[in-house]
Amino acid sequence: MTIDTTANNSALSAATSSDNPKGTLGKDDFMKLLLVQLQYQDPTEPTDTETILTQTSQLASLESADNTNAALEKLTASLGSSQQFSTIAAIGKTADLGSDAIAHDKGTETTFEVYFPNAVEQGTVSITDADGNTVQTLDVGTNPSGVYQFTWDGTDTAGNQAESAIYHVNAQYVDANGDTQQTRLGAYPIESVRFDNGNTLVKVGSNYVPLESIKEVY
Repeated sequence: MTIDTTANNSALSAATSSDNPKGTLGKDDFMKLLLVQLQYQDPTEPTDTETILTQTSQLASLESADNTNAALEKLTASLGSSQQFSTIAAIGKTADLGSDAIAHDKGTETTFEVYFPNAVEQGTVSITDADGNTVQTLDVGTNPSGVYQFTWDGTDTAGNQAESAIYHVNAQYVDANGDTQQTRLGAYPIESVRFDNGNTLVKVGSNYVPLESIKEVY
């Protein structure tokens, strides 16, 4: 008996090409191929039971893998949302960016912000170089606790223009109780959280920074 292999090949092609232009086999495509194979098998030499069971087992494994992948995708999305919204609990806490450094270009002004956790009676902001030498000091004044912006004109204590370099910013002050306190650039209260295209942004000072930029929350 002669089997029409042209019809067989056409059916296989229809199952894999027209319904699946990307050529990726899913569980439905696998079932179509199995049915086509059974439909066009040689009646004189039918597919044996062991082969059918093997193919059925493969289909079950493929379906199980698809279900597992779908479940993992949902779990990942759920965990991502949970992590984003859990960040809201950090509002009011202090975020540490892990650095007190500013980049300064010679001949320009440099603006930065420092957070004072306590009310300030008097104090100074110290700008130091990489060796710890004081380059310039700025007066803090008397102010309530909060984030304050400072502008360094770029000169050192002798009135000369400081070189382009990385400098460090720290502050020493006396609070309303007469106690000496210290603070530095890079540590700010978290004021709000914003979600933007899947990214979590945290407002520290007057800027929003990515959550991953924060080294510590306390």
